[in-house]
Amino acid sequence: MRTNVPNVRLIVLICLFSSISPHVFSQSITAGNGKLEVGLGVGPSFFLGDLGGAPGKGKTFVKDLDLPLTKIMKGIYVNYYPTEWLGFRIAGNLGQIEGQDSLTNNKGGHERFRKQRNLQFKSKIAEAYAAFEIYPTVFMEQYDGLQGKIRPYGLGGVGIFHFNPQGEYIKPDGTTEWVDLQPLKLEGQGMAEYPDRKPYSLTQLEMVMGGGVKYYIKENMYIGLEILHRKTFTDYVDDVSKEYVDPALFSVYLAPDQATMARQLSYRERLINPSMNRPYINKQRGDPKENDAYFSGLLRFGWRLNGDNSPNARAKKQLKCPVFY
Repeated sequence: MRTNVPNVRLIVLICLFSSISPHVFSQSITAGNGKLEVGLGVGPSFFLGDLGGAPGKGKTFVKDLDLPLTKIMKGIYVNYYPTEWLGFRIAGNLGQIEGQDSLTNNKGGHERFRKQRNLQFKSKIAEAYAAFEIYPTVFMEQYDGLQGKIRPYGLGGVGIFHFNPQGEYIKPDGTTEWVDLQPLKLEGQGMAEYPDRKPYSLTQLEMVMGGGVKYYIKENMYIGLEILHRKTFTDYVDDVSKEYVDPALFSVYLAPDQATMARQLSYRERLINPSMNRPYINKQRGDPKENDAYFSGLLRFGWRLNGDNSPNARAKKQLKCPVFY
């Protein structure tokens, strides 16, 4: 049988383009067939620092939460998998954290000092971090593909975050406004009288650690839950760390309107008890022994892009060119 050469060449070129071009396109987008994943996360965030907390002495992690101050964090991430048991993540999140001494349940123990202190803050958080993920159960999986699989994982990494603590200032007319605390030097930052207290940066490093679990609804789609803890290297996320300063210094270093704000926001005990007249200058205001931290619990939604296990990839594998003799 004779073969129509031009038609054969056209069919061969189409087959070659169909098999090569999608692969090249996938490589350019996914950095490897099925190795790139994108996703979204949303969930509650919590502050762990000097303000508020449970009864008794200050505690660490979840023992010292103020659940009424739960805020929302949301973000996006990109994961790269050189192999299924190891992933590398780049992520960014936006959220808010808050602390209030007034929410402390005063039972007559050590917590009464925090209740009396009556300090408060809130701050927006913007963070970006890079982390690695380890999936230990991959080696025990019994079948190929992803659909229906549950994969727990642990992760750790480093990042940067930006914060800006604010306090609620009560104006002379009784109205309130939230004002930035860092410029007010509430603990003497930058004052010659306190040479060890330098102005703190609003952008800081953080260590990220946590874990989670994924469930693959489809070959290229999953939902998951994740707990992510951030250890920071500053004690000023809430603008509280050391001792009270002499309020007379605010008029020396600040403009008159700022000095008025600083005097109220640095020492708030008289707001709940106007007759309070105890000595407080150079007395403990915060605990400099422990840096601040925060964590989030995220519900995650993710997608694998054009991977070997995706429906599109399996369809491409079934596409074969005709053989001519």
